[in-house]
Amino acid sequence: MSKTHFGYQSVDEAEKAGKVAEVFHSVASKYDVMNDLMSFGLHRLWKKVTIARAQVRPGQKVLDIAGGTGDLAAAFARAAGWGHNAEAQVWLSDINASMLGVGRDRLLDSGLALPCVQFDAEQIPFPDNHFDVVTVAFGLRNMTHKDVALAEMRRVIKPGGRVLVLEFSQPDAFLQPVYDTYSFKVLPWLGEKIAQDSESYRYLAESIRMHPDAHALKEIMLGVGFDEVDTHRMTGGIVALHIGIKY
Repeated sequence: MSKTHFGYQSVDEAEKAGKVAEVFHSVASKYDVMNDLMSFGLHRLWKKVTIARAQVRPGQKVLDIAGGTGDLAAAFARAAGWGHNAEAQVWLSDINASMLGVGRDRLLDSGLALPCVQFDAEQIPFPDNHFDVVTVAFGLRNMTHKDVALAEMRRVIKPGGRVLVLEFSQPDAFLQPVYDTYSFKVLPWLGEKIAQDSESYRYLAESIRMHPDAHALKEIMLGVGFDEVDTHRMTGGIVALHIGIKY
């Protein structure tokens, strides 16, 4: 059986999805609190940049993959005129039932009864050329076959559509020592104090190190058929936004 990585561990491919699921079942209820603490609130700015770059217009169809607690989906619903424009579609999706449940409840609390669907991004249950915009924020690195998932995202966007991938990346060299100390000392400690789960946050730090850097991810996206990929590194390269365009 083929091997893949789960953080720094080498595991059978068939095991990875279950192990990732355990992490997100564990952290779902504290996910937003931990994101604010881990990023000093910067994740909200990174997502605002992603929302602006998505350029969602009234009546468009949007799919948010690994949508977690639904903050991107809520913004896209407003931009697309969901509930007011008959053509608008905004879907919240996640492979993890706990995360999807948290996102659904938050959307309902804000008056948005968006459709929610649970699926593996390597097998997206929508037809070819259906969406104008597909997004995935901080979810790609947890997928076993990133190229397969990206090819699926490309498949379901219309010609002229775009896929936006917001993900942690490799920071500039001068930031690396501080970033490593923070990731492997502070994050697990925060995980233990806030979510009573240090191991899940140790995995999250390791998963970032195992994820392709900005240049490598661009090459993967071009390799699965995107006609153009724009890369935007932010905060010294700690995160990168990739925008794949299909002609």
